[in-house]
Amino acid sequence: MNEIIADFIDYLLNTKNYSAHTASAYDADVRDFIKFYERWANATLLPADLGKIDTICFRAWLADRARRNLEHKSTARALSSVRGFYKFIARKYDIQNDAIGLISSPKVPRKLSKAVEPDEVGDMKSALIAIDSREPWVAARDWALVTLLFGCGLRISEALSLKICDIKNHPENLRIMGKGQKERIVPVLPVVYDTIEKYLDVCPFDKSMDKPLFRSVRGLPMSARMAEKTIENLRAYLQLPDYVTPHALRHTFATALLAGGADLRSLQELLGHASLSTTQLYTKVNMAEINDIYAHAHPFADKE
Repeated sequence: MNEIIADFIDYLLNTKNYSAHTASAYDADVRDFIKFYERWANATLLPADLGKIDTICFRAWLADRARRNLEHKSTARALSSVRGFYKFIARKYDIQNDAIGLISSPKVPRKLSKAVEPDEVGDMKSALIAIDSREPWVAARDWALVTLLFGCGLRISEALSLKICDIKNHPENLRIMGKGQKERIVPVLPVVYDTIEKYLDVCPFDKSMDKPLFRSVRGLPMSARMAEKTIENLRAYLQLPDYVTPHALRHTFATALLAGGADLRSLQELLGHASLSTTQLYTKVNMAEINDIYAHAHPFADKE
């Protein structure tokens, strides 16, 4: 069984071009199901048994995850992983199982994205200078990163993957490699390049074209955890709510453009969403703001 799972993970990494993190999640989900089956059936799962598992077993697994208080979102992803595994073994090993297709995924509530107030983004610059007063170049780096996330709507992984050659001569548009190795074009405002250049002017490390744009204090590529820690420090210093994260800056970019009149298709392209339904969540955010204004502004609002 381990050999089949390893074959599946290799397929995800090298054929589907999934990230190591995503492939690892698939591996954990499939193994979670197998572990449950062996406990439930009191038997070791053999490859020949994969095609015989029925809907009762699959539903019992989902119920077991509920008893373990695992979130609906996590269980929905796990079921998707197991479905993907079964599609793979059907093609590669001719092991068919129709029962998995009869299992409904748990309903996952779609949460509204929370954005940062624009004036709070503006306050971050002076806060970073105060927090990193002993390392001015770190403050310049962190402000450049904040400006890039808010100014271009990038995912933190996308921003940290940029090299110095990517911003050479200040191209009007950046080529960003997003999730699933999907490339998109993102326009860049002059103010974003201004903050990046000010950071590079004081960055103490080698600025060769092939070097990463954002560096750690040791000169290594800046990690996502470092970026998260930067925002955590800002959150504590400015007493901002817990939802203020690097990803919240991407939400702020999206809601600001939508409020400014951007259409959903354009916003989808800028954010690199595979599905328009993901982008449509931002319309709910905007409507929440509109409803709040309506409730306070309408003459009937304060009347019973």
